[in-house]
Amino acid sequence: MKLRESGMPEEAYWETLFDVPLILDRLGIDSQLRDVVELGCGYGTFTLPVARRISGMLTTFDIEPAMVERTLQRAVQAGVNNVLYVRGDVFADGFGGEPASKDACLLFNILHCEQPVKLLADAARVVRPAGYVHVIHWRYDPATPRGPSMEIRPRPEQIVHWAKEAGLLASPEAVLDLPPWHYGIRLQCPASFHPERR
Repeated sequence: MKLRESGMPEEAYWETLFDVPLILDRLGIDSQLRDVVELGCGYGTFTLPVARRISGMLTTFDIEPAMVERTLQRAVQAGVNNVLYVRGDVFADGFGGEPASKDACLLFNILHCEQPVKLLADAARVVRPAGYVHVIHWRYDPATPRGPSMEIRPRPEQIVHWAKEAGLLASPEAVLDLPPWHYGIRLQCPASFHPERR
């Protein structure tokens, strides 16, 4: 399933909209993380920097063959070789793999989907107990240069509510400011979380 209002702008412009090092620093994405899963590689804007920071393998999913191909091309050029590329529909099929097998899951600019609680539950299933689901989204502000329409754009408190429904805990710092245009939320799987029961 394609995400509603999911068109991508030109690559060079897209990459001006994020301060990637700041975002990854504030989310705590570093070498303490081993294996990570990402939904939506796009142009590889986050895929390559995340892969360079973590100590294991990054598995990235995208439904668009052109996005997977572009990210792979950039990774080869940059010498990044710890990425597994999967062209698939996570919304229909989940993340696959073993439950509780990843240290973190990245859901970036994706929770304006039609079933956000299901997506968060699927993410929670693949992350180990005490691991994290990292979320960023466009601010709830019509002045942002991109992003879904305000009618479907989630506010931070909505995401926290959906996360609780999915069995995830919002981190104590609540909402992170990720200038210039985003906010972030770190969602943790409880230490006693049993994904096979969901």
